[in-house]
Amino acid sequence: MSAKKDAKPAAAPATADAAPAKKGLPVKTIGVVGAIMAIEAVGVMLVFSSMGPKTTHAETGHGQIKADAGQQTQELLIVEDRFQNLQSGKVWVWDSSVHVQVRQRNFEKVEGMLKQRNAEIKEGISQIFSRAQHVQLKEPDRQTLNRQITAFLQKVFGSDDQGAPYIERVLISKCRGFPADF
Repeated sequence: MSAKKDAKPAAAPATADAAPAKKGLPVKTIGVVGAIMAIEAVGVMLVFSSMGPKTTHAETGHGQIKADAGQQTQELLIVEDRFQNLQSGKVWVWDSSVHVQVRQRNFEKVEGMLKQRNAEIKEGISQIFSRAQHVQLKEPDRQTLNRQITAFLQKVFGSDDQGAPYIERVLISKCRGFPADF
């Protein structure tokens, strides 16, 4: 028994060339990953190119588009007069012309209503001019006057059977003011 105890287990020979072996790059793994990425790139490119816009061939018809005569606008003189304004502390007289643009299909109706309610319309526009501030009358694009006259005329004329206002646009073609120094 003692021989068993005295005997030491055999140790592995300790030599210098028994150092761990150097491992190289995993070429197979890099190749497999590269191939998968290339296949994925080609697959993504094919998917996106198939979802892109298709080529089409548009052709124009030989027919021409005809303009609807009822949709064209026509101008109508509403009032051309001189209006007084006292808002600046001095008496100013404003020589003005107001026109409206009306669709051709509504022209006769608006013209008839203008003849019937001529005095009412002139009075309303005169009140707008007399109540306006001096700076509003001198605006280069006359936005304030235009809005007020448009609202007044749309209230007077109303809307057609389709719900569109009869008055398309108000044009103040002339608006010249001068002090009235009598």
